[in-house]
Amino acid sequence: MYRFRDARGEVIYVGKARSLRQRLGSYFQDPMALHPRTAAMVQAADDVDWVTVGNEVEALSLEYAWIKEFDPRFNVKYRDDKSYPYLAVTLGEEFPRVTVVREAKRKGTRYFGPYAHAWAIRDSVDELLKVFPIRSCRDGVFRRAAQVGRACLLGYIGKCSAPCVGRISASEHRALAQEFCAFMSGQSDRFVRDLERQMRQAADEQRYEEAGRLRDRIGALRRALERNAVVFADGTDADVIGIVDDPLEAAVQVFHVRDGRIRGERGFVLEKAEELDPGEYVDRVLQGVYAQEPAAGYPRQVLLSAAPESTQAWQAWLSEARGSRVDVRVPQRGDLRAIVQTAVTNAERVLAAHRLRRSSDLTSRSLALGELQQALGLAEAPLRIECIDVSTLQGQDTVASLVVFEDALPRKRDYRSYVIRTAGADDTAAVAEVVRRRFARLAEPSSGGQGSPEADTGPDTGPVAEPGTGAVSFAYPPGLLVIDGGRPQVRAAQDALMSAGITDVPVVGLAKRLEEVWLPDSEDPVILPRSSQALYLLQRVRDEAHRTAIALHRKRRGKRQTASTLDGIAGLGPARARSLLGHFGSMRAVRAADAAELALAPGIGPVLAATIHAALHPAESSGGQTSSMEARP
Repeated sequence: MYRFRDARGEVIYVGKARSLRQRLGSYFQDPMALHPRTAAMVQAADDVDWVTVGNEVEALSLEYAWIKEFDPRFNVKYRDDKSYPYLAVTLGEEFPRVTVVREAKRKGTRYFGPYAHAWAIRDSVDELLKVFPIRSCRDGVFRRAAQVGRACLLGYIGKCSAPCVGRISASEHRALAQEFCAFMSGQSDRFVRDLERQMRQAADEQRYEEAGRLRDRIGALRRALERNAVVFADGTDADVIGIVDDPLEAAVQVFHVRDGRIRGERGFVLEKAEELDPGEYVDRVLQGVYAQEPAAGYPRQVLLSAAPESTQAWQAWLSEARGSRVDVRVPQRGDLRAIVQTAVTNAERVLAAHRLRRSSDLTSRSLALGELQQALGLAEAPLRIECIDVSTLQGQDTVASLVVFEDALPRKRDYRSYVIRTAGADDTAAVAEVVRRRFARLAEPSSGGQGSPEADTGPDTGPVAEPGTGAVSFAYPPGLLVIDGGRPQVRAAQDALMSAGITDVPVVGLAKRLEEVWLPDSEDPVILPRSSQALYLLQRVRDEAHRTAIALHRKRRGKRQTASTLDGIAGLGPARARSLLGHFGSMRAVRAADAAELALAPGIGPVLAATIHAALHPAESSGGQTSSMEARP
């Protein structure tokens, strides 16, 4: 175990390694070879000390304790923007009470959860109190009812057994609370079976009113059970953890599965404040999950979407804390794999919601634009940002996208796509071509920004006039042009601008590997702080351009593949080709169909069907042609 300290003696980073010499040696090298976050940490460090421990389990325990104690700024930061509700039963009190709380720390209290929403717990408790009428009132209400000798409203409507006025004894009320806890712990089937047996017995003895009350209780239990999704039928006891990440953050979704049902869930986001291997990030996630869980709540299994750095060490650590074996693994197939994939899907939604909250916040957007202006030395904040990305596959079907953000929000009606005309163009040539075509309008002084005969038109080539306005979009330059790429792509864009006579459009590139910001005439990249709103905005712009370019490339490639098969068939135009593919679903199905089956597609008659069949089966072309001629009226 080792700790880096700054000049003031504060711990700024905590880590562990099997070989301390090798790990520390990796930090002290050329700063340009280090990840920007690692380089920033080493630059801020003034001292390092270490402690040798006996095994990996001790290392995990000490690392967790140090992170919790020192909160180092270069370690992973958890951004859980809400506290999760728990269902609590205060078994340590004389008259136990059921309530919803936002923490799970008091001794003598049994906790269930965490849950995603407090209203979901209250709805379940409202149903369960009809079967287990334990008190849910606050202590002040309980004491006041005992003083006046009159139960509160819950006591009159049957949702409380009213121990405050002596309707049941303290021991009987405690027994009800323990039964409630047993039901919440997973012994639900036993209670339902017992109530069904009592209901049948009461009906046989013609005690119909009691049988009706028991029936209502059974219905209440089943409604409460329906609120917790059934996951497995074998009483699985597991925590299911799904993880997704991007270069700056990772999102985590946790399902607490007890007795085959999801008894609790939560999701959170962590900042990648340190540069780690994928397995080490899983270690940080496990620390974040189990730091807030009492050891008594640890499950028998921990199911992960990715393996931690040391699975055996985590199994030993959790097993020691729980007092019995805990299995930590990544399921590969079956129902367990399916529920892990569900957790991953929910983690993706957590990350998407987190990004949406950041991007929709006006203060964050204003801060991002201001940070960009300052970091890049711009004369003013870039209210309009355009980004170019190129997509190709082995030099074929090369296309490019241009996306537009105004006031840090996407302006989708201004998005443009380009089919690259330069034969065999690489990334730099494609970027240069897009820049020339994009800024052709601005390069024509006589056009006044209203376009020129040279300007591109059409959906796949460039800017077009806004409908009904008479004005041309892209008539003014962006405040910042972003290129998806490094220094070569930025230089190509800058050279294209200069050759077009455009000198007032700043250009930067965002390289994916280290999220470096490159300027055209700079030898070194600009490293934005990993938590800065400016870097987050550039990433959003770059990712949107990349998504758009990939979608266009797939569309173009699909058109080329389809065209190479169906184009050139006499009588088969684009509309009928689409109809044919829509009817059969794929080209493979079209090839497998005979002439009679092809004729059943909308717009395809027997004559055209025979022609298509002959074209798709050249070996039978002579026979197909004869059939076609014979079928002609």
